[in-house]
Amino acid sequence: MAWAILVVSGVLEAVWATALGRTEGFTRLVPTAVFGVAIVLSMAGLGLAMRELPVGTAYAVWVGIGATLTVAYAMLTGTQPFSWSSLLFLAMIVGGVIGLKAVH
Repeated sequence: MAWAILVVSGVLEAVWATALGRTEGFTRLVPTAVFGVAIVLSMAGLGLAMRELPVGTAYAVWVGIGATLTVAYAMLTGTQPFSWSSLLFLAMIVGGVIGLKAVH
């Protein structure tokens, strides 16, 4: 169950990071509200997952999922340019996350 909570928390990290970029300095209500809810739920989930998983592993997986999804979403929406090298490095992050899960 801890791994499922951690994955959801990682997805929520991508949500709050993306919403943060759209708040325009916390002047836009909807992105600011999405940011606030997502960051609280993401951190709470990370904390719950850390009850059963090692801190280093949980944190690395959480950041890896969040960073990968944030960059992938930005490339898909055109707010960040696509490049094959970026895709390669994202694949390396995903490989590292899978590796951490495998050795746990």
